[in-house]
Amino acid sequence: QAQLVESGGGVVQAGGSLRLSCAASGLQFRWYVTRWFRQASGMEREFVAFINRSGADDYADSVKGRFTISRDNAKTTVSLQMSNLQPEDTAVSFCTVGHQWGQGPPVPVSS
Repeated sequence: QAQLVESGGGVVQAGGSLRLSCAASGLQFRWYVTRWFRQASGMEREFVAFINRSGADDYADSVKGRFTISRDNAKTTVSLQMSNLQPEDTAVSFCTVGHQWGQGPPVPVSS
């Protein structure tokens, strides 16, 4: 049974950094595109970043140059390094691997 568990996040001052991680199990991780989404209070869920199995990545315009997505196929994890966090980055974050969504508690980021 596929399972994704997010971790990381927390409260930082504006300009600070945080790292989110998502550990996958029960699926062929290396074959899937992995993504991060976030949802601010009262807002629609929005795309943040993706990285495909070849390592090609892309980002929402709002986070380009500040966030970096990475994956470790051997450890079946995908991470999101977030730098220069701003108040508008405050949201709960979700990872996806293919069509599978994280099942653990969302990871809040507050700035």
